[in-house]
Amino acid sequence: MSTKRDADGSGEIGLSVVDVAINRLKKRIESGEFTPGQRLPPETALANELELSRPSLREAVRALAMAGVLDVRRGDGTFVTDLRPDRLVRAIGSFLDLANDTGLDEMLECRKVIEPGATALAATRIDAATLDALHQRIERMRTMHDPEELVREDLAFHADIVAATGNRTLESLLSSVTQQTARARIWRALIKSDVLAWTHEQHMDIYRALHAHDSLAAFTAANRHVNDVDAWVRDRLDAVRDRA
Repeated sequence: MSTKRDADGSGEIGLSVVDVAINRLKKRIESGEFTPGQRLPPETALANELELSRPSLREAVRALAMAGVLDVRRGDGTFVTDLRPDRLVRAIGSFLDLANDTGLDEMLECRKVIEPGATALAATRIDAATLDALHQRIERMRTMHDPEELVREDLAFHADIVAATGNRTLESLLSSVTQQTARARIWRALIKSDVLAWTHEQHMDIYRALHAHDSLAAFTAANRHVNDVDAWVRDRLDAVRDRA
């Protein structure tokens, strides 16, 4: 279902009614009218204020809750999350871009196929110097708070592992895949509160398997790591794509 240009001239031709609802609510958050920690007005009042139907508003709230920028508390209301204002805006934008990225699913699937096998191969070839560098990189990541910086370091961690295979074709393949999934991983890092602890734990599992030169353990640890990210991202994006 489509809607025509809205009354303020912002342009909504061709958008579904739910997308219009998301955009109108998003603008209020981005402008600072709804601030971090603030409770949104009751559904009926907010729907009237935004000139939306209640079902459309409800779907918009659901989508933005999945994006990590709204927190629906049963019996208490809907609140803007306590993310910093800059993170709120980035999380909204990233989520909406990702929801429309039809190629992301294939890239996530490619990563699930390639990375665990590459990590298993690296376990048979990795040297002491590379292991030491990996451990230092893991420790640096423990102190990082900027999501983009964390993801850049995470990409470098996995790139170093693949480089240890000595297979340049494999390096090129995985680099192409991981760069195209970086946005999804940044969005996740923006809104997942325990991402630092989670990342450290799983990277250490991978490191220990590599240090032991245990291919099966390396495959298992990398597979768990990649699948956990994939499942987290897909669960949130698929629900929004289904309603579209």
